Amino acid sequence: MKIIVTGGAGFIGSAVCRHLVADLGHAVLVLDKLTYAGNTASLAPVMSSPSFSFEQVDICERQKVEQAFASFAPDAIIHLAAETHVDRSIDGPDHFIQTNLVGTFTLLEVARRYLNGAGRAKADQFRFIHVSTDEVFGSLGEEGLFTETTAYDPSSPYSASKAGSDHLARAWHRTYGLPVIVSNCSNNYGPYQFPEKLIPLMILNALHAQPLPVYGDGGNIRDWLFVDDHARALVALLERGVPGATYNIGGRTERRNIDVVRQICQCLDRLRPAGGPHERLLTFVADRPGHDRRYALDCSKLEGELGWKAQETFETGIEKTVRWYLDRSDWWMPLRDVYRGERIGVSR
Repeated sequence: MKIIVTGGAGFIGSAVCRHLVADLGHAVLVLDKLTYAGNTASLAPVMSSPSFSFEQVDICERQKVEQAFASFAPDAIIHLAAETHVDRSIDGPDHFIQTNLVGTFTLLEVARRYLNGAGRAKADQFRFIHVSTDEVFGSLGEEGLFTETTAYDPSSPYSASKAGSDHLARAWHRTYGLPVIVSNCSNNYGPYQFPEKLIPLMILNALHAQPLPVYGDGGNIRDWLFVDDHARALVALLERGVPGATYNIGGRTERRNIDVVRQICQCLDRLRPAGGPHERLLTFVADRPGHDRRYALDCSKLEGELGWKAQETFETGIEKTVRWYLDRSDWWMPLRDVYRGERIGVSR
């Protein structure tokens, strides 16, 4: 297949590209604006492949997106380009509205017109995979799981912008027949993640003997999904998903934030004992405004209908992740000049 991946230089996008090209042999064109979180070094394993190509494109630039569709003639698009960090959305929501809403609208319109024109012969097989988040559902109580029919209740500018993009994607399927599939995933982690996110931030701060800032009481619960499992799930949607359907993608690994940080410290104490015990660096800080208490996804639809199942437990995944950051300072060291772990997202 010939697949456009938007946001392919990002954390999840690069994992998807590595899987599509290196493991499955598909042809991939990445469209990425290369914001602070985009990093072509994450694509190094496939960059030299004749099946891989890259264009620095803002998805809001309609003419450039149209040119990419016309020249590449894709069989599918996996739409991952987004502003994603909740804390940054608190400080600067305008970027999130522009990229997540206007950018998604632009892609939907370009794909629709492409299938009405030169891509008409591919219309029946074409897929538009719109990748979203569990944060659109808001905060979950102490029991139960989010399902594909849970009502939306976003709490942050980020989650509100993603909720809006989900509604656009579904509307373009219902109104125009665009073969859209929506996915809502839980918190991703793994290699190549920009260090503003919880897990890489804790690893790198610990390695530099810096405080490990935990919001509130550390009791916020997330369902953690190893990024390579997510990439395999998106391929399952591409190959076997039903247009118009929504699928939850979760790891079935609920953990309190404080327990995630403690497990990272335990891994580092064992793998890099110098400077330990690392748990001494734990520091509780003021909570994030509007911080949802718990997310957890019911992914039985994806497991039952499409046969996908997460291969990593949290224990195996966090071990792989810590080892990767210990081994790959060549990748993350340059990022310390861009982001040194400072607190963001505290505007009121």
